[in-house]
Amino acid sequence: MKHYLHILSIFLVVALLCLFPACKKEPVPDPPDVPANVAHITDSIRYTADHMTAYNFVYPSTDPYGNPVMLSGTITLGDSVTRHRPAKGLLLYNHFTVYRADQCPTRGDLSIQKIMARGPLITISADYYGFGITESSPQAYCISAANAQSSVDALLAARKLLADMGFQWENHLFNSGYSQGGQTAMGVVRLVAERYPDIHFDYTYAGAGSYDIPASYSQFLLDTIAGMPSTVISVLLSYNHFFRLGIPRDSIFIEPLLSHIDEWVLSKRYTRQEIDAFVGTLVVADYVTPTMLDLQSSISQRFLAAMQTDNLCQGWTPRPLEPIYLFHNTQDITVPAVNTTNLYNYLTSHGATNVTLDIDDYGSSDILPAHETGAIYFMMHSVQTIADILGIEPWSIL
Repeated sequence: MKHYLHILSIFLVVALLCLFPACKKEPVPDPPDVPANVAHITDSIRYTADHMTAYNFVYPSTDPYGNPVMLSGTITLGDSVTRHRPAKGLLLYNHFTVYRADQCPTRGDLSIQKIMARGPLITISADYYGFGITESSPQAYCISAANAQSSVDALLAARKLLADMGFQWENHLFNSGYSQGGQTAMGVVRLVAERYPDIHFDYTYAGAGSYDIPASYSQFLLDTIAGMPSTVISVLLSYNHFFRLGIPRDSIFIEPLLSHIDEWVLSKRYTRQEIDAFVGTLVVADYVTPTMLDLQSSISQRFLAAMQTDNLCQGWTPRPLEPIYLFHNTQDITVPAVNTTNLYNYLTSHGATNVTLDIDDYGSSDILPAHETGAIYFMMHSVQTIADILGIEPWSIL
């Protein structure tokens, strides 16, 4: 099986690489003006080479503090879906970690959506707070409650917009994401269980998410390294800002990072790979203070207390029959696998009976670290099971 998936993973890497040059856009007419606080399509973009159309939209939601705000998202439809040919269903796709402003869905980073558009699914993706229409604000990085709310509100708004445009779809709804998107996908599961009884997913696919942020931070200190320094830095910045901890930066970070945070991380000019290259080390002690390395320090305790409030491994009751697939590569040093084992144990000990755990050594290489290797296996499995549920061939999607 692993040999089969290895062959498929090579195919998928090639397919993904082939997608990026095919970004020629042909604009189509904008919709008429509507009130600023009502969900509406802002522009439509035709991706001719990818046989896909993207509809960017804005919609009412809340910011990480719970205040009303307009957010942005994208709906994508492949050419197999028309007003006369209904889609097989909807996919709420929660995007992974991005830092550069033009990497969010409404700015055109639609690599996964382009894969799914080859099949009969309509995808819906939120930018999350801090990207798209809220680009001038800090991103709510790895705050699952805020990002889940943005995704659920995007789903609700997109369904109405699609219906208003005359599109139809069968009663299938999927929820998926990897890395930060995996955390958001499970945040969505928690949110709908608590507040949206009418939303039911055929399946949720959550891969390598930071479900237990306190455990992640403790694991980084235990191992002394983190595979993507940018993610550790961004979590600390995000929780310090949105939980109003008020901790001075020089109590969190050391030089040379300390003097370059605004430019490297918060400017939204650079990709994750570029930020990690600027930091230049995987050793956590090379960019955070000794105080942060001490889990018993008062500052670390304040961070851990904030992180606990957004911990998906506590404080909620899952729906008993909710179909959930949890994936993690055990070699992952970017998001430790303890996140997935802790979540699985929590779900199954609190009544969830339809949770599949796929945690194994899926390897890594010089080209693809374990976190990225895991993403390929995760995508292949998700596509296969979605195709099975819809009764189509997976190759019609890939």
